[in-house]
Amino acid sequence: INLIVAYAKNGVIGNKGRIPWQLTEDQQRFKEITQGGLLIMGRRTFEEIYKKFGRGLPGRETIVISKNSNFEGQGFRTVTDFQAALDYAKRNFPEKDVFICGGESVYREAIIRRIVDKMYLTELDLDVEGDAFFPDFEKNEFKIIKNLEFHDSIPYKFKIYAK
Repeated sequence: INLIVAYAKNGVIGNKGRIPWQLTEDQQRFKEITQGGLLIMGRRTFEEIYKKFGRGLPGRETIVISKNSNFEGQGFRTVTDFQAALDYAKRNFPEKDVFICGGESVYREAIIRRIVDKMYLTELDLDVEGDAFFPDFEKNEFKIIKNLEFHDSIPYKFKIYAK
């Protein structure tokens, strides 16, 4: 199981249901890494994608965790909790790589359960206002297998952690 996230220096991943920055290079990297995989995300994260594209992300299956809404359509399904998402993925798409894609509570549950084998982290060198944060994780449980620095419109580091 993989986790993929971009977050600001102060840990912010979102503000009022939106990503508070635009980093095209990172969006392209997200697409390349997750292509052909299965994405697990919360309702607010999915709604942001759905508002922008009117569907799930092409070339990927998506499982949305929501107690309130029932999203059904080509390439995406809704389940009521994190364990149901894992069970659905294993039962229906055992051959696909699984990517935990947010938001805060979904990341937190994956980290608390210690089920993540690999993490793709984009660490932006800026502080932004936000209401959703990437939780701390036990860095000593992982080793950094890639560490790249970029000095684009927003300076950032891209790191891959693996168990």
